[in-house]
Amino acid sequence: MCHISSLAFQPFIEELGEKFWDIVEPAIFPCSQLRFRNNFVLEQLGLNCYAVTDSEIEAAFGRFEGRAPLLALRYHGYQLGTYNPSLGDGRGFLYGQLADTRGNLQDLSTKGSGTTPWSRGGDGRLTLKGGVREIIASEALHRLGVTTSRTLSLVETGEELWRGDESSPARGSVMVRIARTHLRFGTCERLLYQNDSQGLERLLLFVIALYYPEVAAVYPADCSSKAALERHLVAFYAELVNRVAKLAAEWMVAGFTHGVLNTDNMSLAGEGLDYGPYAFLNRWDPKFTATHFDQTGLYAYGQQPTICRHNLRLLQEPLTMLLPKELMEEHLEQFTNIYEQHHRICFLRRLGLTSDFATEGKELIAATLNLLAKWPVDYGRFFSGLAKHVSADGIPDKFESLLPFLSKVPEPTRESWLYWRDTWLYQLRQLSPSDNSRKAVANRLQRWNLPHVPNRSLIEDLWQAIDEYDDWRPLKNWLTEVMIS
Repeated sequence: MCHISSLAFQPFIEELGEKFWDIVEPAIFPCSQLRFRNNFVLEQLGLNCYAVTDSEIEAAFGRFEGRAPLLALRYHGYQLGTYNPSLGDGRGFLYGQLADTRGNLQDLSTKGSGTTPWSRGGDGRLTLKGGVREIIASEALHRLGVTTSRTLSLVETGEELWRGDESSPARGSVMVRIARTHLRFGTCERLLYQNDSQGLERLLLFVIALYYPEVAAVYPADCSSKAALERHLVAFYAELVNRVAKLAAEWMVAGFTHGVLNTDNMSLAGEGLDYGPYAFLNRWDPKFTATHFDQTGLYAYGQQPTICRHNLRLLQEPLTMLLPKELMEEHLEQFTNIYEQHHRICFLRRLGLTSDFATEGKELIAATLNLLAKWPVDYGRFFSGLAKHVSADGIPDKFESLLPFLSKVPEPTRESWLYWRDTWLYQLRQLSPSDNSRKAVANRLQRWNLPHVPNRSLIEDLWQAIDEYDDWRPLKNWLTEVMIS
């Protein structure tokens, strides 16, 4: 396919029923100027990125020409522990759904496209800085192996916006992202609030059919049999626990703090999305928070596995309209084991190892975290420095050799450093000859680490060039280093 107009959108969400969404009209903006396009995502959607022009993207995703209906989804959610029944898409629309080249159904969803019945007095707009931040988050996380939504496009709209957390007037924008689904834990919670068990059953069967084909294949739905339906729904919950546990592990290994893990930001497909006040770690610190309003540390970096598990338990409340809680609790008990195993796999690949050491690697991971806790080194730079060293100088031949990029370890942490060094070298030497070669280790280190981690200072530097000089080159250069298909 060569043009956006040829995309084969599917009416799945419309067929789910009107109780789940509202038809909305997009805002009319003063202008539309394309600032970012993701050619990898265009190709994933089956488009020839070289044939899709910037003006075509502006028309489709900045002015919404020729696309109807646009839908604002309805949901509730627990926000910082307090239930809120007044939620829903307040500044984003579901643009459409279609199958990608991998056979997966994807949502195209907007952010900043105008007001909806759920805007709660807001203007339904997105600042340009907010759009740039989401591009940075989604592409960095994708590179680090996190299951995440991705940004398709960002169009500047020519509007001036007033915000309390940004210098105002702020430049306006509209963003389009792809994600497996924008149905959330909060979508189920809304149905419990309305005591709508039939609506919940319809929703879950819809979600399983589209996003859990492996569950549908092994445990076919039979609504005439209560036992068969229970098996179907329990298998879905078990797989959701599996996906969310792995997602939490991926965030932790990436050194990423989502910031607002409310249940309305938890996807029923177990994918990360909605990157607002996120942050990447500087130093390794479990108490680090990404937001000024999380004063109790509820959503702190180190609390993310706990809050994800808690949100899965909260999801049991609406599901009990259809399932006994004890059946779900049995699978939730597996969360920690799934999390720990996936955490080891993800962490070891950041150190240049393979998943073969998912069990044996516990000692190395513990040694790494102990070193990072004692040594005030940037979390992401520790891994990128290791990657640069191995690429340039290879793997030390002797245990006595100090890695140059880590040679300035303060004396109080020297013992921890030596222990880490020896443990890492020992694990490398347990690999097969093809896996422990300099090239193989360097390739793994480069693949699973970022050349430059987008911590707060880097993001501000990238934004300052845009804000003060309308210079997008630093951002584009960073993205060129980071982006992969």
